[in-house]
Amino acid sequence: MGDVVISTHRGDITELEIDAIINAANSDLWMGSGVAGAIKKKGGDEIEMEAMTLGPIRPGEAIMTTGGKLPAKYVIHCAGMPPGGSATYWNVKSSVGAALALACDSNLKGVAFPAIGAGVGGLAPEESARAIAESIIDYTRRPGSVKQVVLVGLKKKMCDQFKKAVNTALSESEVETLDDLREE
Repeated sequence: MGDVVISTHRGDITELEIDAIINAANSDLWMGSGVAGAIKKKGGDEIEMEAMTLGPIRPGEAIMTTGGKLPAKYVIHCAGMPPGGSATYWNVKSSVGAALALACDSNLKGVAFPAIGAGVGGLAPEESARAIAESIIDYTRRPGSVKQVVLVGLKKKMCDQFKKAVNTALSESEVETLDDLREE
């Protein structure tokens, strides 16, 4: 995958010391439950307030805010769904591409993605993982500043879904698959 290292991490995304963590957002950018709620609780209300001044955005888009009190410098909010609606494969895939572009525009080196849309958004975890993996593999064909991508699951099962999705996306793109995607 060229200069881009993709790994999985089992644990709490809000604890990662990385340039940016990704928020699984709705397009109005208010932060309720799931990953968004955890980010708001640990990082502070200022993250949500800043995000809402930049929205609303369309599902499939992304915006970036400061990281508040988080170890991460920034939060990139990926809108995988409209408020009260359901996440879709295409909105998740598009928002991941938008997040990577924003990260590169700010010369960030590392980003961490949760399973966007797989919780409150109602998207099957394997579909979320597939959309995220395919967008990341697309990015690796012409990478920018981001050289580290961490796929974060609270449970081993989600990390396994990410590994499977990355390997499938790699094999479909005619690139050699990873025998053992590195786990942090």
